[in-house]
Amino acid sequence: METYDALLASITPVTGDTRTILDPATGTAVGEAPVHTVADLEAAIAAAAAAQPAWAALGHGARSAALLKAADAVERSSEELARLLSREQGKPLNGPNARFEVGACAAWLRAAATTPLDPEVVVDDGETYAELHYKPIGVVGAIGPWNWPMMITIWQIAPALRMGNAVVVKPSKMTPLSVLALAKVLNEELPEGLLTVVSGDREVGARLAEHPAVGKIMFTGSTSAGRSIIKSSADTVKRLTLELGGNDAGIVLPDADPKAIAEGLFWGAFINTGQTCAALKRLYVHDDIYDAVCEELTAVAKAMPMGVGLDENNVLGPLQNRAQYDIVAGLVEAARDSGARILIGGNPDADQPGYFYPATLVADIDNNNPLVAEEQFGPALPIIRYSTVDEAVAMANALDVGLGASVWSPDLAAARKVAARIEAGTVWINKHGAVDPRVPFGGAKQSGYGLEFGVEGLKAVGVPQVING
Repeated sequence: METYDALLASITPVTGDTRTILDPATGTAVGEAPVHTVADLEAAIAAAAAAQPAWAALGHGARSAALLKAADAVERSSEELARLLSREQGKPLNGPNARFEVGACAAWLRAAATTPLDPEVVVDDGETYAELHYKPIGVVGAIGPWNWPMMITIWQIAPALRMGNAVVVKPSKMTPLSVLALAKVLNEELPEGLLTVVSGDREVGARLAEHPAVGKIMFTGSTSAGRSIIKSSADTVKRLTLELGGNDAGIVLPDADPKAIAEGLFWGAFINTGQTCAALKRLYVHDDIYDAVCEELTAVAKAMPMGVGLDENNVLGPLQNRAQYDIVAGLVEAARDSGARILIGGNPDADQPGYFYPATLVADIDNNNPLVAEEQFGPALPIIRYSTVDEAVAMANALDVGLGASVWSPDLAAARKVAARIEAGTVWINKHGAVDPRVPFGGAKQSGYGLEFGVEGLKAVGVPQVING
């Protein structure tokens, strides 16, 4: 285990161009990140292609053992990784934030290592015998976001490695240090060249998406960027897993207990200060309990401290970058100007350093308001009234995205009936955004395609082969 300073020094370039990464909470420098080039990418892909056959030949048992050791390595450096993540991304150490994210990295590594994937006998009738196997793809390209940089990188690389692939990672230019440090720790237990992080600009990502030696791209990010990757990958017919933008709806049924669900609603919306693809971003509440839900949610929001992530008391942090801050601030101001009611928040301190926008609840807002119809990706939750369940379902389904959704009610049978009517890849009951490494996860409509996690996630980074006879 290295100290924080030693870990940061180990990923700081000695030569070449660099970019200074600033702490979004304070504006101070976190460290220097390399600015890799397309030539660096070519070298990484060549090394990955050279390392992959021997890794694939080890078989599932040996690869899984290496991933379990890698999980142990993450845990040995967990505090150093969490501190770096907090400074670079902004999320606090405590709550469902930096320490939580690093812990999830170890958990997902172990899940990928231990999930069984045996050949499936699809026909055995005495005349025909057919088995379905999954073989390695080769080199997988992983392009990640800035909101959960470590955890989502693990979601991409852990199953890919387990299935015998090599991986080249392109992190967000906003949060490269976290991913470089994570890879440095993982590579303590992996063969050389198998996993490489290329911290470059947009042209590096574009080349990765089109490169003929890359057999699959895994991407988490915006729908617009996903469309570009689809186009770039077309000429080489790459396999794709795309987890794209969401604008998740939650429906609170009239029999729900406002006080009992308030904290779950809050964290469903405000986890990572709202910077989560599958966060609750628009909340539909029945007329009968609308005012009570607003009151209870406001009470929870008032009790959640926001500030610099390294302060052990805070559970909400800044937005990661100025562009996202401006999006959230603009949407809230437009909602205010339209006559919507600000229950709490909406009043950032212009003199405070960092990109802090207070937890904001907006009531009595029209369903067509931009704060509802556009993904805010930050700490502002619109709360919309409805009168009938049919009305709520229609509003939830009206957008062209469908990553996640939730239904809130003590009547599980009724909640599941409503859930089945919602157009989303995952619908949670009485919770929101609770991903599990054993449970497949993926989007509907323009929130992407392909599944991650569990057996289906392993299959997605393999090539199916039928042996018939």
